[in-house]
Amino acid sequence: MKLLLVDDHAVVREGVRRLLSMAVEAAVLEAATGRDALAVFKAEKPEVVILDLNLPGSGGLDLLRRLLIEDAKTKVLIFSMHTTPLYVARALQAGARGYVSKGAGAEELVEAIRCVIAGGRYVERDLASELAVNVLGSDDPGKALSARELDIMRLLAKGKGLSDIADALGISYKTAANTCTAIKHKLLVERTSDLIRVAVEMHAA
Repeated sequence: MKLLLVDDHAVVREGVRRLLSMAVEAAVLEAATGRDALAVFKAEKPEVVILDLNLPGSGGLDLLRRLLIEDAKTKVLIFSMHTTPLYVARALQAGARGYVSKGAGAEELVEAIRCVIAGGRYVERDLASELAVNVLGSDDPGKALSARELDIMRLLAKGKGLSDIADALGISYKTAANTCTAIKHKLLVERTSDLIRVAVEMHAA
């Protein structure tokens, strides 16, 4: 079995690779960027990918989608510093088979990897309970947003630009831009075009 580890920190890759050498029988490939990961993936066809969300250039979620386009059967486990429930939900909705934070213990990471390799799904125990309460218990991602953030999403859905939004809400352009950035982090989208798409979906009749 081939396993691809994608993380831009060499020390993280080294630690996980050593852990994997003792826990599973697999050839461990490595990549530090999305571009390198995609090249290795196309050349080596690994069955399992352990993927960080914070990557230079294109983000981890974009890479996740591209990997699944290349091979829909690929098993991807997210291994990330992010513990916000909406981050977890976005990754799972995008096709990840599991999610473990970098704050999890080594035993749980190994358990998650073994579960995903076997064809199962795994979400870190502490994250799973929070996820159920805060995100998966509702079909509405907007419930995670503040009133102002919801107003901005409503205006984005109507095709308004940042200047128009600032004028409509009586706030500065900088505040509008910073709030959009905060919304992107909450909803785990990387481009303004993706944020507008989510806004339209949220406000579709």
